[in-house]
Parts: sequence; C-alpha cells; structure tokens
Amino acid sequence: MSDDAHTLKQLLEPTVQGLGYELFGIELLGSRRQRLLRIYIDREDGIDVEDCARVSQQVSALLDVEDPMGDSYTLEVSSPGLDRPLFEAEHFERFAGEQVRLQLDGLLEGRRKILGRLLGVQDDQVMVQVDGETWRVPLARIDKARLVPEF
Repeated sequence: MSDDAHTLKQLLEPTVQGLGYELFGIELLGSRRQRLLRIYIDREDGIDVEDCARVSQQVSALLDVEDPMGDSYTLEVSSPGLDRPLFEAEHFERFAGEQVRLQLDGLLEGRRKILGRLLGVQDDQVMVQVDGETWRVPLARIDKARLVPEF
C-alpha cells in the first residue's frame, strides 16, 4: 500500500467503521492532476448500492473538510466483489485456500504474473501453490492481487 493510500486509510477508517462497514481497501489511480480514489467497503451480509451511496456521502464530506487529496479527484465507493482485491497480509491469511492472481513489480523466477492456490502468509511472504509447487512471494513485491472466483 502506498504512503498516500495508507494515510487516507487512517483518515477514513474511523468514519467507515462508524457507519458499520469494514474499510477493506483503498486504491489511488491516475495522475496527480486527475486521481481516482476507489474505496472498497465490506460487511458480513454484503454491500448494496445504498451502502455505497451512504459511505460515499460521509467520506466525501470528510475529504472536503480535511482536503488530503489536494487537486481534483473522483471518489468511487464499491464492494470488493467476487474477484476481490487483496491489500494486506491479513487478507492473504483470511482467504487462504482460494485461487489468487498476483501481479508483481518485476520478475520473480521468470514470472511477473502468478496464478495459484493461496496458502497464507509467513514471514512477510505470501505462499501460493502453483502446479504442485509452493512459491514464496515477498508481500512488498506484489503490485496487485485478486481472488479468482471459482464456480
């Protein structure tokens, strides 16, 4: 998680939790001139459009007052969905046993993308079973991670 995303999470998490939701993750996309702030919220019984609108309204008001974004930005509040992104070590532990797709910041043993069964986290390394072999991927090397829905 980038420093900006981490700062935003610390600012927004109390408000989102106060509304009864988990702040599952934050993505900052685009350039400094036009950024997209995507906030993923979750709760046990799922998320609907009204939940997203409620959080969006409260978070937008907080961001207007605190102004951590500076330049213009677009706020998007969303459910993580079936192909939910994974942001933190706790997410990799929580979803152990699921299929996962990782995109790395560079090559690791000749691969930049890894698809396999998530085994968990050990010593800041995400363990993924790929073709019967266990890969140990440093958490810091993961650019993006998403669950792969199995039907």
